[in-house]
Amino acid sequence: MVPFDHEIWLNHFEHHARHPRGLPADLPSPTALDAEGVRQLQRVERFAQLRGIPALVRIFELLILEDQRHAAVLRAYRTEYRLTLARTTWTDRLLRRVRRRAGLETYLHSRIDADLLGIVYFRALEAATPCPRLQRLCRVLASDKLAHVGFEAHLVLALRAGRPAALLGPMPDLHRAVFVVAACRVWWSHRAMLRRAGYGPRRFVRACLAQYAFYLGPVNKGGQTASAPAAGRAPTPGRATAG
Repeated sequence: MVPFDHEIWLNHFEHHARHPRGLPADLPSPTALDAEGVRQLQRVERFAQLRGIPALVRIFELLILEDQRHAAVLRAYRTEYRLTLARTTWTDRLLRRVRRRAGLETYLHSRIDADLLGIVYFRALEAATPCPRLQRLCRVLASDKLAHVGFEAHLVLALRAGRPAALLGPMPDLHRAVFVVAACRVWWSHRAMLRRAGYGPRRFVRACLAQYAFYLGPVNKGGQTASAPAAGRAPTPGRATAG
């Protein structure tokens, strides 16, 4: 059984809600959940009541608010630096429908995918841009997403650990395959910037999978992911030539 100490995560997100990491004071900071955030939190409330973990509701409320803050800051930066806004595609619409209707574990997987891809993407953007202000923002967003995925993966592994391997079936492999498809889509949508940062398609997907393996690899008897480096730190994508 993977131990899950929700109090540690509650303290972490409460602290960072009061002291956001390095975000300029003049940028927007939402204080209330939007309609989508309310729907997400309702799913968590049902799960938390069933499992008797009321602290999960507050943790996810803070997590979703931090997501909204990131989105607001990115919109402000896109306007200021005239960055191209990503188009909404049928896959984005499908993902939103899945998030709204799926159970908590599937919802967690969709969050993990977005956060892992975001970590690699913002590190690449930091390397590609000459703007110090945008570089600082990338470091803040990547740091926040590292905490998000640490909590999300911790909870997913705790949920998995109580089940026989036969009940898990092909789901872990299927999730990994979906993650690879999502990584390929991100590379294609942002290929110009990613190439400037030294990421061809193979290198970008490998970097994303290294993060995935660290957080969601097989769990050994000690409760750690078997693929985790001995030092306990996630692999950091480098700036080698494009693959």
